[in-house]
Amino acid sequence: MNDLDRAAHALLRLPPSCGPVRLVAVDGHAGSGKSTLAARLAGALGGAPVLHLDDLATHEELFAWTGRLRRQVLEPLSRGETAQYRPYDWTHRCFGEPRPLPPAPVVLVEGVGAGRAVVRPFLAWLLWMERAPEESWIRGRHRDGPEQTEFWDGWTLAETRHFAEDPSRAFADTLVRERREGYDWLPGPSATAGQDQIITHRDGSMSAN
Repeated sequence: MNDLDRAAHALLRLPPSCGPVRLVAVDGHAGSGKSTLAARLAGALGGAPVLHLDDLATHEELFAWTGRLRRQVLEPLSRGETAQYRPYDWTHRCFGEPRPLPPAPVVLVEGVGAGRAVVRPFLAWLLWMERAPEESWIRGRHRDGPEQTEFWDGWTLAETRHFAEDPSRAFADTLVRERREGYDWLPGPSATAGQDQIITHRDGSMSAN
């Protein structure tokens, strides 16, 4: 069993946190590898749904998407219903047709700010991609190309302001560090806050009690 399979097994053993759903956040700096981790973890979970917060943000509201998240996603899932959210089109600057998000056993939400204060009460677990902001932003700029330079200049300022006002890492249950093959799963800052941790960390791996 590889590290992603162990993580998936552990997450499935967590108690539900949003109605019947175990809502798991993947947070970190832009360009840190959140989307890749979420996709790989979703695969290990047998095709778990993934909500990308880029679908709820807009050019004008990079972090003011919490109302949409609550109305379109959190409230329906908490009732055991299929959520319907309208993904934002970053090219045409408008919201698209509704997209379903079923109340699966585990639903992943990934994006900068996925572990912010208003979301944490609905989370079963918070994962933080452990990569420094400057390194993450360089990766992101390289990925998006020079045509997105102006956007990235504004983004880095907005992200720095967001995490200064509403940090996520300090509340992470697990820090995830990418390696050449696979990931290291390390205790997050909140891991020693309580005695009833569902997931324990042994020898750098993640396992369920």
